[in-house]
Amino acid sequence: MGAYIISLDQGTTSSRALLVDEEGRIKGMVQKEFKQIFPKSGWVEHDANEILETQLGVLKELISKNNVDLADVKAIGITNQRETAVVWDKNTGEPVYNAIVWQDKRTAGICEHLKKEGLSEHVRKTTGLVIDSYFYWY
Repeated sequence: MGAYIISLDQGTTSSRALLVDEEGRIKGMVQKEFKQIFPKSGWVEHDANEILETQLGVLKELISKNNVDLADVKAIGITNQRETAVVWDKNTGEPVYNAIVWQDKRTAGICEHLKKEGLSEHVRKTTGLVIDSYFYWY
């Protein structure tokens, strides 16, 4: 049939799988949204198992719908949600808690405190980043 590249995009609101042929043409795409969790004002979370299930699901559906022989898949590229974080229990393979999404602002108060303490320049020089809840996990 030919050679393919599969792109897996685990985004902020959905999981996607894209099939591209050796000419760079998009041959198929499957997308599935997943639930957004807002336990408190400014908090944004995802169910890590749902993320995994939807990503695997769109991959399997893409392969099935397009009758792809896995021997023809030459590469898989993966993108994900920027600074979203999840901790998995190494013994059980289960998430310890929901994924904390990059949009979450629960550490905004800590970040403001660090700025007021005059640490902005130190953080920028040592990390190359600004103090922002986007980067800061307590």
